[in-house]
Parts: sequence; structure tokens; C-alpha cells
Amino acid sequence: MASELTLTVNGAKQVVSSAPETPLLFVLRNELKLTGPRLGCGMAQCGACSVLLDGEEVRSCVTPASYAVGKKVTTIEGLPAIWAAEKKLSDADAARTLHPVQQAWIDEQVPQCGYCQSGMMIAAVELLAKNANPTVAQIKDAFTNKAPSPHLCRCGTYAAIIDAVQRAAQSMKG
Repeated sequence: MASELTLTVNGAKQVVSSAPETPLLFVLRNELKLTGPRLGCGMAQCGACSVLLDGEEVRSCVTPASYAVGKKVTTIEGLPAIWAAEKKLSDADAARTLHPVQQAWIDEQVPQCGYCQSGMMIAAVELLAKNANPTVAQIKDAFTNKAPSPHLCRCGTYAAIIDAVQRAAQSMKG
């Protein structure tokens, strides 16, 4: 049975009509039309659906929408606003700014098909929020050993992802 749920997504309050157990991913994509998080496996095993929930990465394909009530949901679409707020940018500058992780992904030309990349960037943002200068081993660990499962890239862009995380870490220091 559908309920009205109030979610805070990318800094904005959103009221959606959804059954409380509906996966957050379906609410984000179908109700709010956010296309960054993607359905990969549907079992929290690949990371394509990853979003930040109060700054912690979650797999939105298995997270009930009701679990996000009262928490801040951030998708890849909301990353620029996080960076703009952190750097206290003007509205005009904020509108033209990407999060350093997003810019590093572009600079390193990480994506091939791109399907998994929004989840990869979410994982990178979480890592860099906790560790501003991660080693290669720590980057690999964040993408492969953090529960519930590794982030998977069928195109195999793992080396470029490591380079992009290191580039983002350097640019965030300034």
C-alpha cells in the first residue's frame, strides 16, 4: 500500500507516494527522475545503484525507501552541490562546478560504457570524506572489501579509477 514519504534528496525535500518497502532506487529513478543510480544486479552485489545516505554509501536497490526518511540522500547529481557548499561558492560559481571526483573521472577518461561509474564515484566521495590522502591499497580496499560487495566494472577500468581517486584527492587539497 502506497504511503506519502518525505525524503531529502540532493538537498531538496521531496514528497513521494510509495510503498515503504519499495527500493529507494525505484523511487529515485521512477518518481524523482534521477538517472545517476542504476539498476545493475538488483541484489547489492555490483554497486551501480550506490548513493550516499547521511554520507555513507548504501546500495539503493535493496534499501527500502522508508529507511531514507529523515536522512540525506545524495546521488551523483547532488555531488556538485556538496562541493559548492563545502567551498562556500556563490550560486553562479556553484552552477558551473563539478565535484572534484566527477572532474577527475573526466580528466582521467575513466568510463568506457559508464554504467557502473556513478556508483564508483559515490564510493570515491565516501572514501575521500574519510581519508583525504588514501594510498593505492586503501583505494583498492574501499572498492573491493567494503560490505556488502565489491564495486564491479565489466569494462575493467579499475586502473583509471585508482588514478582518478588520486587526482581528486590532490585537487581537493587546494
